[in-house]
Amino acid sequence: MEKKQKQGETQTWGFAQAEENEPIKVIIDDKREFYTKEEVLNTIIQGDALRVLKKLPESIFDMVFMDPPYFLQLPKKELRRWTVGTVVEGVDEDWDKFSSFEEYDRFIYSLLSEVRRVMKPNATIWIIGTYHSIFRIGRIVQDLGFWILNDVIWVKTNPMPNWLGVRFTNATETLIWAVREKNAKKYVFNRDFAKEFGIGKVGANVWVLPLCGGRERIRDEEGKKVHSTQKPVELLKRIILTSTNEGSLILDPVAGIGTTGYVARALNRDFVMIEINPKYVEWIKKRFEIPLKIDEKS
Repeated sequence: MEKKQKQGETQTWGFAQAEENEPIKVIIDDKREFYTKEEVLNTIIQGDALRVLKKLPESIFDMVFMDPPYFLQLPKKELRRWTVGTVVEGVDEDWDKFSSFEEYDRFIYSLLSEVRRVMKPNATIWIIGTYHSIFRIGRIVQDLGFWILNDVIWVKTNPMPNWLGVRFTNATETLIWAVREKNAKKYVFNRDFAKEFGIGKVGANVWVLPLCGGRERIRDEEGKKVHSTQKPVELLKRIILTSTNEGSLILDPVAGIGTTGYVARALNRDFVMIEINPKYVEWIKKRFEIPLKIDEKS
């Protein structure tokens, strides 16, 4: 098991050290009908995103990152690696389970409808998914009136191997980058960062980076992953630097383990995160006890 960090230590993961740590404010959603922007600034709201979003003011966010359930439709059986016999740690949480494509589509439609309402007219949204879900999400994005600017392909340098050898190894995820409306003007696109992070010299829509692991992967006292689909700091760094400016307000409505807000703070952006699972919220609080300062270079 990896060495545990103590409160006050700096999480560097190869980045420059931060000078001080600051706890994150947690709001437990209740029966109140409305939140002001000032109340929710730089907080994690514990509650149902579909309910919480209805309580937020219209048109306040500059950018949204959304990592919704994948709906992987995995078989109910244990998967083991042939050579060493260890169990594959897949995605088996309740939040990824839906009874049908129709139920999944309704959830995504409802979530994106509320997200669109709280976005500024020139705000952009990033949505990440695998082949299981991203095409369904893309149609819903267009049906709601968003305008897709790009897809960005994340190529994983360390994907989960294909144990059975009956199909290609799934080594990519797709990000949809869209603006709230087709005629939106003056949305943020920092071209220099796009050229820094993409392959080649033209800012291509391909990012090559590993899944998070090692010290970056948040694990519990037994060494198990706290969240099965934790996203890398490097991925959120690229998203935030290419599509926001310092002082921008970023929303993550299904925050998981809180990488979006964690990176946003390190890059001098404001944020609001929403997460329904109290276990994840507690780990977000622990995570924010360890400061992070990020090198803007790739």
